[in-house]
Amino acid sequence: MTWRRGELFADRAAAGRVLAERLSREPSVTALAPDTVPQRVAVLGLARGGVPVARPVADALGAPLDALVVRKIGAPGQPEFAMGAIAAGEIIVNDDIPRRLGVSDKDFQAIVDRENEIRMEREARYRAGRPAIALGGRLAILVDDGLATGSTMAVAIRAVRAAGAGSVIVAAPTAPSDVLARFRSDPAVTAVVVVSTPEPFHAVGQSYEDFRQVDDDEVRRCLGST
Repeated sequence: MTWRRGELFADRAAAGRVLAERLSREPSVTALAPDTVPQRVAVLGLARGGVPVARPVADALGAPLDALVVRKIGAPGQPEFAMGAIAAGEIIVNDDIPRRLGVSDKDFQAIVDRENEIRMEREARYRAGRPAIALGGRLAILVDDGLATGSTMAVAIRAVRAAGAGSVIVAAPTAPSDVLARFRSDPAVTAVVVVSTPEPFHAVGQSYEDFRQVDDDEVRRCLGST
């Protein structure tokens, strides 16, 4: 396979600025009158890493920014094996995995309740008392720092649609071409905006000079909660 490096971003903020420029030319965004954007668009950074990327996007578009926490519903004794996920209060179950694993409805609900409590606590901490952005009828721009398998973004799409988003844009600085193709064929997705598609794709971090871990304080700073 021929190696294609793709764009190298200094850090997440720099990647967000490039992504914002691409989004500013996206037809579903340019179709909106600028003075209606604050009421009709919501930029949602997938916490934690997507939030520093989403901040420059929200600033450039003049749209409000919020954080979206996606929590995995791990199998009992195998927490890394996902039976499903929860985001924006919506539960997504991966086919019939709980049944095949012999997980009872009671045990499954207990795991969901625990993960949802963590989700709500983190989002409340990030917002510092401010309410979540109501998504009903809005264009939701879902931003992450990169898409590797796309599994977290897939949950986010379904969650914001269930929460009433009128349309959804998937946006990330970097992603593999097969993940892009999957989202572009998804009827729940209005558009996909990605800057760089390295080939072969090994990891999101390969597209960044600085890919240090994002902590809660940085998420809160990006949201203006500090």
